[in-house]
Amino acid sequence: MKPIDLTLTISQDIPSFPGSPRPHFMPWAEIKKEKYNLEMLFLSTHTGTHVDAPYHFIKNGRKIHQINPERFVCNAILIRVKGTPNYKITKKDIIEFESNYGSIPSKSAVIFHTGWNDNLERKDFFEKNPGITESAARYLSLKKISLVGIDSPSIDTGSNASFSAHKILLKSDVLVLENLCNLGRIKKTHFGIIALPLKLQGATGSPVRAVAF
Repeated sequence: MKPIDLTLTISQDIPSFPGSPRPHFMPWAEIKKEKYNLEMLFLSTHTGTHVDAPYHFIKNGRKIHQINPERFVCNAILIRVKGTPNYKITKKDIIEFESNYGSIPSKSAVIFHTGWNDNLERKDFFEKNPGITESAARYLSLKKISLVGIDSPSIDTGSNASFSAHKILLKSDVLVLENLCNLGRIKKTHFGIIALPLKLQGATGSPVRAVAF
């Protein structure tokens, strides 16, 4: 399989989670004056395609710079589910997948393809995105999954204001990868994924360049 880019392009127009700052690109130097081009960038560490470190929701959780880079290079499993508004991915959905494709191995990445990010302009993008339930989060935590990803802005459904799936996964040191795209281009169930964050001191997360291979 040729590498497939699973990363949203960060621009000043990318949808930002309600309450989060919008990215802003500021020209800093120009070839005409300084003999080189340079820009300054202002954005949340959870902009676009990004990974959540445990510290995002867990008081004493590990921060992004403390996580071994091998956690971001995984064998991955693609689970295709409905991308309808507020669709809740349950433990039953995962078990049904395993009955057809075999048990999900520990230390792997589980990636949910919903198709939600196919239309970033929809008005209910943040309010009604599909996500996983507490039962699914507990099941994946017990299986010692390394990373859980989804092609929507949150691993929790848009209707879940308590972020319960985040808390369950991150408390168990399961990393969360959100806002993936192009998952429909992956035709296999098993593939490799790289989603390396910036090594930001003390940060709760980081944008990544996610690639399937």
